[in-house]
Amino acid sequence: MTNKINTVFYTGITSNLPKRIYEHKNKIIEGFTKRYNITKFLYYEIFDNPEAAIQREKQIKGGSRKKKIYLIKNINPEFKDLSDSL
Repeated sequence: MTNKINTVFYTGITSNLPKRIYEHKNKIIEGFTKRYNITKFLYYEIFDNPEAAIQREKQIKGGSRKKKIYLIKNINPEFKDLSDSL
């Protein structure tokens, strides 16, 4: 997820993606996404295995900003909010 002008990125995992996006968009949960007004959903991956999801989350978080932008642009080149497509 990112903010309106795509300057801050947030990576996380959840077992209920629509609910979690709703929480971020409506600033229900205190923390990073609320503080930085992160409401735009840009990219996601689906995993059957929670451990694999956690490993991938760590890999993405550990990557550079350039790598994150590259990852997003391959799936969502216009940085459109994908939350309505879920």
